Amino acid sequence: MLSAGGGSGPGGAGGSGPGLGGDGDFLSRYRLVSAKLRRRFLRKPNVAEAAEQFAALARELRAQESLPYAAWCQLAVARCAQSLFHGPAEAAALAEAARLFLRQERDLRQRLGLRGGFGEHVAAAQSCGAFAARLHLERGQPALAAGPCLELAAALRDTGQPARAAAPLQRAAELLTAARLPLQALRCLAERASCLLLARDYAGALATLTRAQALAGAGLGGAAGAAGAPGGAFLDVLARCEVSRVLLLLLLQPPPAKLLPEHARTLEQYCWEAPDGGPGTGGGSGTAGGLPPASSYLPAELFLLLQSAVLACQEKDVEALKALQAELWPLLSAEQNHLLHLVLQEMLSPAGQGL
Repeated sequence: MLSAGGGSGPGGAGGSGPGLGGDGDFLSRYRLVSAKLRRRFLRKPNVAEAAEQFAALARELRAQESLPYAAWCQLAVARCAQSLFHGPAEAAALAEAARLFLRQERDLRQRLGLRGGFGEHVAAAQSCGAFAARLHLERGQPALAAGPCLELAAALRDTGQPARAAAPLQRAAELLTAARLPLQALRCLAERASCLLLARDYAGALATLTRAQALAGAGLGGAAGAAGAPGGAFLDVLARCEVSRVLLLLLLQPPPAKLLPEHARTLEQYCWEAPDGGPGTGGGSGTAGGLPPASSYLPAELFLLLQSAVLACQEKDVEALKALQAELWPLLSAEQNHLLHLVLQEMLSPAGQGL
Protein backbone atom coordinates (compact mmCIF):
# COMPACT_ATOMS: atom_id res chain seq x y z
CA MET A 1 0.00 0.00 0.00
CA LEU A 2 1.60 3.31 1.06
CA SER A 3 5.31 3.25 1.71
CA ALA A 4 4.77 5.92 4.34
CA GLY A 5 2.63 3.55 6.33
CA GLY A 6 5.43 1.28 7.42
CA GLY A 7 9.03 1.32 8.47
CA SER A 8 9.74 4.73 10.00
CA GLY A 9 6.36 4.99 11.74
CA PRO A 10 4.52 8.20 12.55
CA GLY A 11 7.46 9.87 14.21
CA GLY A 12 8.48 11.30 10.84
CA ALA A 13 5.29 13.31 10.39
CA GLY A 14 5.72 17.04 10.72
CA GLY A 15 3.36 19.74 11.81
CA SER A 16 1.70 20.62 15.07
CA GLY A 17 2.36 19.03 18.43
CA PRO A 18 1.36 15.43 18.96
CA GLY A 19 -0.88 15.94 21.98
CA LEU A 20 -1.83 13.06 24.30
CA GLY A 21 0.76 14.13 26.82
CA GLY A 22 3.69 14.42 24.42
CA ASP A 23 5.44 12.63 21.61
CA GLY A 24 6.42 9.67 23.80
CA ASP A 25 2.85 9.06 24.94
CA PHE A 26 1.55 8.97 21.40
CA LEU A 27 4.36 6.74 20.13
CA SER A 28 3.99 4.34 23.04
CA ARG A 29 0.26 3.96 22.37
CA TYR A 30 0.83 3.60 18.65
CA ARG A 31 3.48 0.92 19.16
CA LEU A 32 1.34 -0.84 21.74
CA VAL A 33 -1.45 -1.27 19.21
CA SER A 34 1.02 -2.20 16.48
CA ALA A 35 2.44 -4.94 18.70
CA LYS A 36 -0.95 -6.65 18.70
CA LEU A 37 -0.58 -7.19 14.96
CA ARG A 38 2.57 -9.28 15.25
CA ARG A 39 2.17 -12.93 14.45
CA ARG A 40 2.74 -15.29 17.33
CA PHE A 41 3.00 -19.05 17.42
CA LEU A 42 -0.45 -20.64 17.11
CA ARG A 43 -2.11 -17.27 17.61
CA LYS A 44 -3.76 -15.12 14.97
CA PRO A 45 -3.64 -11.35 15.56
CA ASN A 46 -6.93 -9.54 16.07
CA VAL A 47 -6.70 -7.10 13.17
CA ALA A 48 -10.24 -5.75 13.56
CA GLU A 49 -9.61 -4.78 17.19
CA ALA A 50 -6.35 -3.07 16.25
CA ALA A 51 -8.13 -1.12 13.51
CA GLU A 52 -10.71 0.13 16.01
CA GLN A 53 -7.97 1.21 18.42
CA PHE A 54 -6.06 3.02 15.66
CA ALA A 55 -9.28 4.78 14.64
CA ALA A 56 -9.97 5.82 18.25
CA LEU A 57 -6.42 7.16 18.58
CA ALA A 58 -6.89 9.10 15.33
CA ARG A 59 -10.09 10.70 16.66
CA GLU A 60 -8.32 11.82 19.84
CA LEU A 61 -5.43 13.30 17.89
CA ARG A 62 -7.76 15.07 15.47
CA ALA A 63 -9.67 16.61 18.38
CA GLN A 64 -6.35 17.93 19.73
CA GLU A 65 -5.38 19.36 16.30
CA SER A 66 -2.49 16.90 15.93
CA LEU A 67 -3.45 16.36 12.34
CA PRO A 68 -0.35 14.64 10.86
CA TYR A 69 -0.34 12.08 13.67
CA ALA A 70 -4.05 11.49 13.20
CA ALA A 71 -3.36 10.93 9.50
CA TRP A 72 -0.71 8.33 10.34
CA CYS A 73 -3.25 6.50 12.48
CA GLN A 74 -5.70 6.53 9.58
CA LEU A 75 -2.99 4.99 7.40
CA ALA A 76 -2.66 2.26 10.00
CA VAL A 77 -6.44 1.73 9.83
CA ALA A 78 -6.12 1.42 6.05
CA ARG A 79 -3.40 -1.24 6.41
CA CYS A 80 -5.60 -3.20 8.77
CA ALA A 81 -8.51 -2.99 6.33
CA GLN A 82 -6.21 -4.14 3.54
CA SER A 83 -5.19 -7.22 5.50
CA LEU A 84 -8.90 -7.94 6.08
CA PHE A 85 -9.59 -7.53 2.32
CA HIS A 86 -12.09 -4.77 3.15
CA GLY A 87 -11.68 -2.44 0.18
CA PRO A 88 -14.32 0.19 1.08
CA ALA A 89 -12.93 0.63 4.61
CA GLU A 90 -9.39 0.91 3.24
CA ALA A 91 -10.45 3.58 0.72
CA ALA A 92 -12.36 5.51 3.40
CA ALA A 93 -9.36 5.50 5.75
CA LEU A 94 -7.03 6.65 2.97
CA ALA A 95 -9.42 9.45 2.01
CA GLU A 96 -9.63 10.60 5.63
CA ALA A 97 -5.83 10.59 5.87
CA ALA A 98 -5.67 12.76 2.75
CA ARG A 99 -8.13 15.23 4.29
CA LEU A 100 -6.07 15.47 7.48
CA PHE A 101 -2.87 16.13 5.55
CA LEU A 102 -4.62 18.85 3.54
CA ARG A 103 -6.02 20.45 6.69
CA GLN A 104 -2.52 20.52 8.15
CA GLU A 105 -1.20 22.28 5.05
CA ARG A 106 -3.95 24.90 5.25
CA ASP A 107 -3.36 25.45 8.96
CA LEU A 108 0.37 25.90 8.45
CA ARG A 109 -0.19 28.47 5.73
CA GLN A 110 -2.68 30.41 7.83
CA ARG A 111 -0.65 30.24 11.03
CA LEU A 112 2.80 30.94 9.59
CA GLY A 113 1.76 33.06 6.64
CA LEU A 114 3.51 30.80 4.16
CA ARG A 115 2.84 31.51 0.54
CA GLY A 116 3.82 28.13 -0.86
CA GLY A 117 3.54 25.88 2.17
CA PHE A 118 5.97 23.12 2.96
CA GLY A 119 4.64 20.77 0.29
CA GLU A 120 5.18 17.44 2.01
CA HIS A 121 1.64 17.38 3.39
CA VAL A 122 0.20 18.03 -0.07
CA ALA A 123 2.39 15.27 -1.50
CA ALA A 124 1.19 12.88 1.20
CA ALA A 125 -2.43 13.83 0.50
CA GLN A 126 -1.92 13.24 -3.22
CA SER A 127 -0.49 9.79 -2.53
CA CYS A 128 -3.35 8.83 -0.20
CA GLY A 129 -5.96 10.15 -2.61
CA ALA A 130 -4.41 8.30 -5.55
CA PHE A 131 -4.53 4.99 -3.67
CA ALA A 132 -8.12 5.61 -2.57
CA ALA A 133 -9.15 6.42 -6.15
CA ARG A 134 -7.44 3.28 -7.43
CA LEU A 135 -9.35 1.15 -4.93
CA HIS A 136 -12.65 2.65 -6.08
CA LEU A 137 -11.73 2.04 -9.72
CA GLU A 138 -10.90 -1.57 -8.97
CA ARG A 139 -14.44 -1.91 -7.63
CA GLY A 140 -15.92 -0.26 -10.72
CA GLN A 141 -16.83 3.00 -8.98
CA PRO A 142 -15.35 5.87 -11.05
CA ALA A 143 -17.70 8.44 -9.51
CA LEU A 144 -16.38 7.68 -6.01
CA ALA A 145 -12.84 7.71 -7.39
CA ALA A 146 -13.37 11.32 -8.45
CA GLY A 147 -14.05 12.36 -4.85
CA PRO A 148 -10.42 12.48 -3.63
CA CYS A 149 -9.43 14.37 -6.79
CA LEU A 150 -12.07 17.02 -6.17
CA GLU A 151 -11.08 17.42 -2.51
CA LEU A 152 -7.42 17.80 -3.45
CA ALA A 153 -8.25 20.37 -6.14
CA ALA A 154 -10.42 22.40 -3.74
CA ALA A 155 -7.65 22.44 -1.13
CA LEU A 156 -5.01 23.50 -3.64
CA ARG A 157 -7.18 26.31 -4.95
CA ASP A 158 -8.03 27.49 -1.43
CA THR A 159 -4.32 27.64 -0.58
CA GLY A 160 -3.53 29.79 -3.58
CA GLN A 161 -2.22 27.11 -5.94
CA PRO A 162 -4.71 27.14 -8.84
CA ALA A 163 -2.17 25.86 -11.37
CA ARG A 164 -1.63 22.68 -9.34
CA ALA A 165 -5.40 22.24 -8.94
CA ALA A 166 -5.85 21.88 -12.71
CA ALA A 167 -4.46 18.34 -12.90
CA PRO A 168 -6.76 16.72 -10.29
CA LEU A 169 -9.73 18.54 -11.81
CA GLN A 170 -8.88 17.08 -15.20
CA ARG A 171 -8.64 13.61 -13.67
CA ALA A 172 -11.98 14.09 -11.88
CA ALA A 173 -13.62 15.16 -15.15
CA GLU A 174 -12.32 12.02 -16.88
CA LEU A 175 -13.62 9.79 -14.09
CA LEU A 176 -17.03 11.45 -14.03
CA THR A 177 -17.28 11.15 -17.80
CA ALA A 178 -16.52 7.44 -17.47
CA ALA A 179 -19.25 7.26 -14.82
CA ARG A 180 -21.70 8.82 -17.32
CA LEU A 181 -22.20 11.95 -15.24
CA PRO A 182 -21.67 14.62 -17.92
CA LEU A 183 -22.99 17.60 -15.96
CA GLN A 184 -20.64 16.91 -13.06
CA ALA A 185 -17.78 16.43 -15.50
CA LEU A 186 -18.63 19.76 -17.14
CA ARG A 187 -18.53 21.44 -13.75
CA CYS A 188 -15.03 20.04 -13.18
CA LEU A 189 -13.90 21.33 -16.56
CA ALA A 190 -15.33 24.77 -15.79
CA GLU A 191 -13.46 24.80 -12.48
CA ARG A 192 -10.29 23.73 -14.29
CA ALA A 193 -10.65 26.55 -16.79
CA SER A 194 -11.08 29.03 -13.93
CA CYS A 195 -7.93 27.72 -12.24
CA LEU A 196 -5.97 28.04 -15.47
CA LEU A 197 -7.22 31.60 -15.91
CA LEU A 198 -6.06 32.43 -12.39
CA ALA A 199 -2.69 30.95 -13.31
CA ARG A 200 -2.68 33.04 -16.54
CA ASP A 201 -2.57 29.93 -18.69
CA TYR A 202 -4.96 31.29 -21.30
CA ALA A 203 -4.14 28.70 -23.95
CA GLY A 204 -4.83 25.90 -21.47
CA ALA A 205 -8.10 27.51 -20.43
CA LEU A 206 -9.15 27.79 -24.09
CA ALA A 207 -8.40 24.10 -24.68
CA THR A 208 -10.37 23.14 -21.56
CA LEU A 209 -13.40 25.21 -22.56
CA THR A 210 -13.28 23.72 -26.05
CA ARG A 211 -13.32 20.26 -24.52
CA ALA A 212 -16.22 21.24 -22.24
CA GLN A 213 -18.20 22.55 -25.18
CA ALA A 214 -17.64 19.31 -27.10
CA LEU A 215 -18.76 17.29 -24.07
CA ALA A 216 -21.88 19.44 -23.73
CA GLY A 217 -22.59 18.86 -27.42
CA ALA A 218 -22.28 15.11 -26.91
CA GLY A 219 -24.74 15.37 -24.05
CA LEU A 220 -27.16 17.10 -26.35
CA GLY A 221 -27.12 14.15 -28.70
CA GLY A 222 -25.34 16.07 -31.47
CA ALA A 223 -28.29 18.35 -32.17
CA ALA A 224 -27.57 20.96 -34.83
CA GLY A 225 -29.41 23.89 -36.31
CA ALA A 226 -31.93 26.20 -34.73
CA ALA A 227 -34.71 23.63 -34.95
CA GLY A 228 -32.69 21.20 -32.84
CA ALA A 229 -31.46 23.81 -30.34
CA PRO A 230 -31.15 22.21 -26.90
CA GLY A 231 -32.41 23.48 -23.61
CA GLY A 232 -31.67 23.10 -19.94
CA ALA A 233 -28.30 22.81 -18.24
CA PHE A 234 -26.39 21.84 -21.39
CA LEU A 235 -27.62 25.02 -23.06
CA ASP A 236 -26.19 27.12 -20.22
CA VAL A 237 -22.84 25.35 -20.49
CA LEU A 238 -22.74 25.91 -24.24
CA ALA A 239 -23.43 29.61 -23.82
CA ARG A 240 -20.84 30.15 -21.08
CA CYS A 241 -18.16 28.23 -22.95
CA GLU A 242 -18.89 30.00 -26.22
CA VAL A 243 -18.58 33.49 -24.78
CA SER A 244 -15.42 32.68 -22.84
CA ARG A 245 -13.82 30.98 -25.85
CA VAL A 246 -14.51 33.98 -28.09
CA LEU A 247 -12.96 36.34 -25.54
CA LEU A 248 -9.92 34.10 -25.13
CA LEU A 249 -9.43 33.95 -28.87
CA LEU A 250 -9.58 37.73 -29.02
CA LEU A 251 -7.00 37.89 -26.22
CA LEU A 252 -4.61 35.31 -27.64
CA GLN A 253 -5.00 36.43 -31.28
CA PRO A 254 -3.41 33.29 -32.77
CA PRO A 255 -1.99 33.79 -36.27
CA PRO A 256 -3.80 31.96 -39.09
CA ALA A 257 -1.02 29.36 -39.32
CA LYS A 258 -1.58 28.36 -35.69
CA LEU A 259 -5.35 28.75 -35.55
CA LEU A 260 -6.92 25.35 -34.89
CA PRO A 261 -9.88 24.37 -37.11
CA GLU A 262 -12.38 24.35 -34.24
CA HIS A 263 -11.29 27.85 -33.22
CA ALA A 264 -11.47 29.10 -36.81
CA ARG A 265 -15.03 27.77 -37.09
CA THR A 266 -15.94 29.58 -33.88
CA LEU A 267 -14.69 32.93 -35.15
CA GLU A 268 -16.34 32.42 -38.54
CA GLN A 269 -19.73 32.53 -36.81
CA TYR A 270 -19.08 36.12 -35.78
CA CYS A 271 -18.12 37.39 -39.23
CA TRP A 272 -20.62 39.86 -40.66
CA GLU A 273 -20.16 38.42 -44.14
CA ALA A 274 -21.88 35.10 -43.42
CA PRO A 275 -22.24 32.66 -46.36
CA ASP A 276 -26.03 32.82 -46.36
CA GLY A 277 -26.16 36.60 -46.25
CA GLY A 278 -27.35 36.79 -42.63
CA PRO A 279 -25.05 38.08 -39.93
CA GLY A 280 -23.28 35.48 -37.86
CA THR A 281 -25.18 32.38 -38.85
CA GLY A 282 -22.15 30.63 -40.26
CA GLY A 283 -24.30 29.07 -42.94
CA GLY A 284 -26.47 27.37 -40.30
CA SER A 285 -24.10 24.44 -40.07
CA GLY A 286 -22.92 25.13 -36.53
CA THR A 287 -19.46 24.31 -35.25
CA ALA A 288 -17.45 21.15 -35.09
CA GLY A 289 -18.74 18.07 -33.32
CA GLY A 290 -22.38 18.61 -34.33
CA LEU A 291 -22.87 21.71 -32.18
CA PRO A 292 -25.65 24.12 -33.12
CA PRO A 293 -24.64 27.61 -34.31
CA ALA A 294 -24.01 30.11 -31.55
CA SER A 295 -26.82 32.35 -32.79
CA SER A 296 -29.33 29.63 -31.88
CA TYR A 297 -28.55 29.52 -28.15
CA LEU A 298 -26.96 32.89 -27.32
CA PRO A 299 -29.27 35.84 -26.59
CA ALA A 300 -29.61 37.98 -29.70
CA GLU A 301 -28.25 41.10 -28.02
CA LEU A 302 -25.21 39.28 -26.67
CA PHE A 303 -24.50 37.63 -30.00
CA LEU A 304 -24.61 40.93 -31.90
CA LEU A 305 -22.38 42.61 -29.33
CA LEU A 306 -19.84 39.79 -29.60
CA GLN A 307 -19.93 40.17 -33.38
CA SER A 308 -19.16 43.85 -32.98
CA ALA A 309 -16.36 43.08 -30.52
CA VAL A 310 -14.77 40.64 -32.96
CA LEU A 311 -14.96 43.25 -35.72
CA ALA A 312 -13.51 45.95 -33.43
CA CYS A 313 -10.57 43.69 -32.58
CA GLN A 314 -9.99 42.88 -36.24
CA GLU A 315 -9.98 46.59 -37.08
CA LYS A 316 -7.95 47.51 -33.96
CA ASP A 317 -10.65 50.02 -33.04
CA VAL A 318 -9.97 50.73 -29.37
CA GLU A 319 -12.71 53.34 -28.94
CA ALA A 320 -15.34 51.02 -30.39
CA LEU A 321 -14.25 48.23 -28.05
CA LYS A 322 -14.45 50.58 -25.07
CA ALA A 323 -18.02 51.45 -26.01
CA LEU A 324 -18.86 47.77 -26.45
CA GLN A 325 -17.34 46.95 -23.07
CA ALA A 326 -19.87 49.17 -21.35
CA GLU A 327 -22.73 47.42 -23.15
CA LEU A 328 -21.36 43.92 -22.60
CA TRP A 329 -20.58 44.42 -18.92
CA PRO A 330 -24.06 43.53 -17.51
CA LEU A 331 -24.38 40.54 -19.86
CA LEU A 332 -21.14 38.80 -18.84
CA SER A 333 -19.95 37.02 -15.73
CA ALA A 334 -17.17 38.45 -13.55
CA GLU A 335 -14.66 36.10 -15.13
CA GLN A 336 -15.74 37.02 -18.65
CA ASN A 337 -15.65 40.73 -17.85
CA HIS A 338 -12.07 40.27 -16.66
CA LEU A 339 -11.21 38.60 -19.96
CA LEU A 340 -12.79 41.46 -21.86
CA HIS A 341 -10.74 43.89 -19.80
CA LEU A 342 -7.60 41.96 -20.70
CA VAL A 343 -8.54 42.09 -24.39
CA LEU A 344 -8.83 45.87 -24.17
CA GLN A 345 -5.56 46.16 -22.29
CA GLU A 346 -3.86 43.99 -24.90
CA MET A 347 -5.07 46.32 -27.64
CA LEU A 348 -3.85 49.38 -25.75
CA SER A 349 -0.44 47.94 -24.88
CA PRO A 350 0.34 44.57 -26.52
CA ALA A 351 2.12 42.21 -24.13
CA GLY A 352 2.75 39.38 -26.56
CA GLN A 353 0.11 36.98 -25.25
CA GLY A 354 -0.46 35.57 -28.76
CA LEU A 355 0.03 31.89 -29.35
